[in-house]
Amino acid sequence: LLTIVGRSAARASAAAARIAAAAPGAEVVQLVADLSSQADVRRLAGDILARHERIHVLANNAGAFFVERQLTADGLERTWALNHLSPFLLTTLLLDRLKASAPARVITTSSAAHRGAHIPWDDPGAERGYRGFARYGQSKLANILFTAELARRLGGTGVTANCFHPGLVATGFGMNNRGLAATALALVRPFARTPARGAETLVWLADAPEAGAHTGLYFVDRRPARPDAAALDPGAAARLWSESEAAVAAARRAG
Repeated sequence: LLTIVGRSAARASAAAARIAAAAPGAEVVQLVADLSSQADVRRLAGDILARHERIHVLANNAGAFFVERQLTADGLERTWALNHLSPFLLTTLLLDRLKASAPARVITTSSAAHRGAHIPWDDPGAERGYRGFARYGQSKLANILFTAELARRLGGTGVTANCFHPGLVATGFGMNNRGLAATALALVRPFARTPARGAETLVWLADAPEAGAHTGLYFVDRRPARPDAAALDPGAAARLWSESEAAVAAARRAG
């Protein structure tokens, strides 16, 4: 049984149709949520828990790149809210069910864009000098730090946590933007991987028996890879977890 999440019912139905065409007989549940919204993430988690007594794989794959700084309904900077706080909140809300379902796996899509990035501890909302790609890189670094701390906290539970870089993939990623960013993405698209190729490592991490032996790692093309030094700091990972807990709690109070 596969549950997918779309931003709209139409998008979710289209994805389910493609899955059914590729795997006749597959049972697909479609849920709708705007993952940049903390309220939607909480509602989604409730729906998942109500529908599924067991969760063996959680794939945190939603993400986006915004050239211009935007705020969500929660008052959070949108890149950070969608790319980091959303998987953080959804995973923590489902954590007890994942543990009860062990063996289970949490997989988060990161990116090589994390290289050279640093977490802006003194400016978490990116209020000063926002640059779209730099902010995206910060969120992808956060994905790796989140994975490392999650794996540490899950030690001995039978639940693993890993993340991966899918490569440059020919999807609609980034086309929500205009101007030079959209032009640049359109120009490199012919050289990008197919969506199926980009998903190979995610599918392997979710399904391969040998992948279950790994936790807390960053993968590229189904192999462990060494991320930047900033992603290997356990103190930063623990601090990010604490500050993320505070951020989602504050957003809930404000809502």
